[in-house]
Amino acid sequence: MKYWEVYESKIGPLTITCDDEAVLSIDFGRSEPENAIKERTELIGRAEDQLEEYLAGTRTVFDLPLKPAGTEFQKRVWNALLLIPYGETKSYKDIAVMVDNPKGCRAVGMANNRNPIPIIIPCHRVIGANGSLIGYGGGLDIKVKLLELERAEALL
Repeated sequence: MKYWEVYESKIGPLTITCDDEAVLSIDFGRSEPENAIKERTELIGRAEDQLEEYLAGTRTVFDLPLKPAGTEFQKRVWNALLLIPYGETKSYKDIAVMVDNPKGCRAVGMANNRNPIPIIIPCHRVIGANGSLIGYGGGLDIKVKLLELERAEALL
C-alpha cells in the first residue's frame, strides 16, 4: 500500500509518498499520488521530522529507507548523489565519472532531473562544471536556498 501526506516546509509544501517499507518520492508542491491513501504514517512522520531538522540546519545526514523507482543507470546516479558530502558540490562530469560513464554528463543530468526523492537524494548538490547552477525540480531559488543552508552550516 502507498501513503502520502503534504508537509508544509519552510521552502514550501512537499508531498511525501511512501509504502510500508520506504520513502518513494518527495514532490515539490501539493499533489495527490495515484493509488495512494492520504495518511500520515510513522515513516512519513519520520521523513517530515528529518526534513524539518535538515531545513533548520541541525541534520546533515538522513536516516530513512529509500526506494526510488528508476532505471539501473538512474539508480547508480542517485546512489552516487548520496555520496556527495553535506555542504559540498560535484559537477555532472564528476558524477558521470563516479558511475563509470565519463562521457555521460547529459545522461547524468537527465537522471538528476528524474530524481524522485529530492533533498534526501541531494541532486541540488550537482552543478555545472563552471560552477553554474543548472536547473532544479523545485526551482533554482530553492536550489540556492538549500546550497546556502548547507554552506552556512558546514562553515560552523
